[in-house]
Amino acid sequence: MSQPVRTPCAPAVASSNQTDAFARISDHCQYFRGAAPTRSIGQLVLNLSLYGGLIAAMYGLVAIGAWWAALLLSVPASGILMRLFIIQHDCGHGAFFKSKRANHVVGWVISVLSFTPYGYWRDAHNRHHANSGNLTKRGMGGVDTLTVEEFKRLTPRNKALYKFYRHPLTLLVFGPPVYFLLLQRLPMDAGPMPYSEVYFGMKGPRIWKSVMLLNLGLVVFYGGLAFLFGSLATLIVIAPTVSLAGIAGSWLFYVQHQYEGAYWADRKDWSYNAAALLGSSHYDLPRILQWFTGNIGLHHIHHLCSLIPNYRLQECYDASPELQALPKLSIRDSFKSPGMTLWDEQSGRMVGFSAVQ
Repeated sequence: MSQPVRTPCAPAVASSNQTDAFARISDHCQYFRGAAPTRSIGQLVLNLSLYGGLIAAMYGLVAIGAWWAALLLSVPASGILMRLFIIQHDCGHGAFFKSKRANHVVGWVISVLSFTPYGYWRDAHNRHHANSGNLTKRGMGGVDTLTVEEFKRLTPRNKALYKFYRHPLTLLVFGPPVYFLLLQRLPMDAGPMPYSEVYFGMKGPRIWKSVMLLNLGLVVFYGGLAFLFGSLATLIVIAPTVSLAGIAGSWLFYVQHQYEGAYWADRKDWSYNAAALLGSSHYDLPRILQWFTGNIGLHHIHHLCSLIPNYRLQECYDASPELQALPKLSIRDSFKSPGMTLWDEQSGRMVGFSAVQ
């Protein structure tokens, strides 16, 4: 049987047949929600052990002058850090443990490794889930996306600013290390960019508490490592690992919602189920990459029911012929995503800047 391919565009208003099918899929996904404590603990212990072992090996290599070998090990270490971030992510959704306290404690501990404020990111990300694909509630937690008409109304200066922001080197290469290592140290909601007509933000005090608590944790933890092993060694070991994980994670987040056949609609036409199943990709990855990314390529299922822990997403998919019939995004097609920068309300698809020039 041939594999389904992603259609060019997703209709803003789902048909009645689609609505019924999406409701059935949503009901199906509810059976897989909720943590399995033994699996959660096993996954946590395994990944913390792997990450700790790799970091220790990198420090050992730096100590004998083989810093180049340490840099090579930063590649698998960044992959394990991505898996740990997926656990932090599941904790933020309340999906990794049954206990709210356990989710918060583990999520915060991993945030020291991921350099990502747990509470701040959790709240912003949950807003992203609640409003993904909703043109009326764009803002924190997602990639800034303008419509074609909004872009046309911008001043030349703001057009240039939006183009700079959406450039692949900004969003996917140089931006992630700067964002994860530096910008997330600042307790602020940047607010709407000059090119944004719609922006749904967060209140400053909640951001301040989360960011400053993590900053304190970073000073204590990495200050201790620097005291024991040296500042330069800590920089060589940690900075490349976090940077590579940030770049890979940013790519995943980008292609999960920024592709030609994505879903955007005004509030009156917006549907949560349609936004999840049409506006969140099924990124079809090889098994090894699916393992390193914690099954997050099954992003449409995750958006439909965020209480499904990462280790049950594949089970949910395998048990539903209707999910298996939905389009997939191949690695090859995903490389077109960085060129998709604007939502064209007329054609109902993402387009590049060339469409308006």
